[in-house]
Amino acid sequence: MEKIRIGIIGFGFMGHEHLNLLSQHEGYEVVAVCDIDEVQLKDVPSSIAVYDHASKLLADENVQVVIVVVNNNQHRDIVCMAAEAGKDIICEKPAAMSVAEFDEMVRVTEQNGVKLTVHHQRRYDPDFRTTKEVFDSKTLGNLYSIKSSLYGFNGNMHDWHVYLSEGGGMLYDWGVHLLDQLMWMINEPIVSIFADIRNVINQEVDDYFKILIRFRSGLVAEVELGTYYLEDKDKWFERHWVLAGDNGTMYLDGFDPEGKIVRTSRMLKNVGGKRTMTSAGPTRSFGPPGEGVIVTEPIPEVATVHMDYFNNYHDAYFGRAEFVVKVPEVRRVLALMEAARKSSVNSQSVQFDIGR
Repeated sequence: MEKIRIGIIGFGFMGHEHLNLLSQHEGYEVVAVCDIDEVQLKDVPSSIAVYDHASKLLADENVQVVIVVVNNNQHRDIVCMAAEAGKDIICEKPAAMSVAEFDEMVRVTEQNGVKLTVHHQRRYDPDFRTTKEVFDSKTLGNLYSIKSSLYGFNGNMHDWHVYLSEGGGMLYDWGVHLLDQLMWMINEPIVSIFADIRNVINQEVDDYFKILIRFRSGLVAEVELGTYYLEDKDKWFERHWVLAGDNGTMYLDGFDPEGKIVRTSRMLKNVGGKRTMTSAGPTRSFGPPGEGVIVTEPIPEVATVHMDYFNNYHDAYFGRAEFVVKVPEVRRVLALMEAARKSSVNSQSVQFDIGR
């Protein structure tokens, strides 16, 4: 298999993760890494070139593709430097601090004829792919509500993520993933966005948000994240999904998802104003269901791993496929996050890409 020679700019936690993952793929060879902190470079294998500045790695002719893993506020400058050095680029998310920054990055990469994509590897999360399988199959009928949530117990964040100037905060850190998943799954125009973004525990950066997205079909998606949003339920501090349609509901919990598809064996018929008695009294929609009314089905089994992102990149790099993460998709998510921030500041819904 033909190899892609990789240079990693930024060798902190995620830089190490990239090296560990790519070392397991026969189609990649990490040939160089770079970090301004020499402590991060102490465990680099001897076969890999080590640099203390991005410009030195970019001058290495052995590097074909760079993975940009620096702080969020440095993405634009490093990506533009890499493009001008003739390197193809995989940028960590969020690709930029704003749509304007991203537009500049795209312009420079296009001028220099290099490939640009973004590391949205969570398109291959098992919980998301299971949800997408149910969504795509239309087994729940006409969907009216989707909920995507992630909760934590620690409250605080780490390292540079606590600084606004560095591009910290949970909307940039996890929100970009949650929104990217939804936008990739629900491929239709948005009508409006309403968002509540807060600093609950952290002083500078957001650590809670709830975003409501109304699509042209009438479907409403809700995204909620809190770093200090507590329950004592199993798998609470992981991922949660709910899809609700007129032919049933799907729920699942956990990154390695557990859940069910839930339906009813019969529906209450209209009775023209006549009182309907149940075991709970004269109620029609609420109270304990009768025996056999609630029926369940297993959620589908979906085999997916983060390595699939790099499998796709390898195929696309050599022209055998399209890049799974496309530039217009990245831009739309960045624009969505900007609209969410505007909505939260003004406490008003914001119209988005109507007629897209």
